[in-house]
Amino acid sequence: MEQIPMGAMAALVGALGGMILGLAARLGDFCTLGALESAAYGDDQRRLRLWGVVLGVAISGAFLAEALGYADITHSFYQTIKWSPLASIVGGLVFGYGMALAGNCGFGALVRFGGGDLRAMVIVVVMGIFAFVTLSGPLAHLRLLIFDQQAATSPQGIAHWLSARTGLPPLTFALPVAAGFLAWALSYQPLRADKRRLAWGVAAGLAVVWCFVGTSYLFRESMGATGVEAPSFTAPLGRTILYFMTSTAGGLTFSVGLVAGVLGGAFLGSAIRGLFKWEACEDPRELGRQVSGAALMGIGGTIAVGCSIGQGVSAMAVLAFSAPVTLASIVIGGLIGLRQLIHGFQPE
Repeated sequence: MEQIPMGAMAALVGALGGMILGLAARLGDFCTLGALESAAYGDDQRRLRLWGVVLGVAISGAFLAEALGYADITHSFYQTIKWSPLASIVGGLVFGYGMALAGNCGFGALVRFGGGDLRAMVIVVVMGIFAFVTLSGPLAHLRLLIFDQQAATSPQGIAHWLSARTGLPPLTFALPVAAGFLAWALSYQPLRADKRRLAWGVAAGLAVVWCFVGTSYLFRESMGATGVEAPSFTAPLGRTILYFMTSTAGGLTFSVGLVAGVLGGAFLGSAIRGLFKWEACEDPRELGRQVSGAALMGIGGTIAVGCSIGQGVSAMAVLAFSAPVTLASIVIGGLIGLRQLIHGFQPE
């Protein structure tokens, strides 16, 4: 391992975590927009409640790993950047609305692209471009003017904030939250009966924990040169595009491995279920809507410092201040977009 660059090892960590997530999406139907749509309009909460399993496992696993000394979750950027409530709300709403227009979040688009959907490839590329337009391109100055990001002077996490004021370990506050999510998920009998979904929900949660543990090890070995990271699909899409274009824009990183892993896992899962098939857009209006949604997701996800997976799962796993507010805003924005689209296709 001493012969392998730290960036390449981080990419391997990301690739393994991403592959499990890609398989969970294809074999366990783990999807953000699909969960909202089936719960709001399909009278089926299994996919929504599956999030409770993923979050319960991710939260308990991350804090147990921290307590045992395997994860440095306070060094993830979810806890090292000062929380901006305005950025979480505005960015979350924009991302959620764009997600509904595009028909997928960034993670979902990667999964569909891995299953042969070329429309999803367009969403991935446009979202990655607009993420960097907002992160370091023409919109960067405006973003920093309105949503200034500052380094935090203390961990920006609920459990660690309570720990500093009570003297109790963060695990004391994290485990009840994890138990609450699991209880909410398992109280729904149709999900309890769906063993396949349950198993892949656990796997998705463990994939997030694996990423925290793996990158924490590299963070310590590299003396901080490699960051503590977990799955997110806004800026990482842009970083991956730049890497494949130049091979020098940051080199191999966790982000590149994560994106490649999700594509590989989604392809494998599609092949196992016999769902792989090439698809393209037949309606220019549909493509225009998806491109617009992808651009909004790139902008909103960058403002909110994470997407539905980055903030909704990874940041929630460390109980970051930003996570519940951003996730709620994404849900509201997504429901507004879904309502507009669905009612727009119905006769008066």
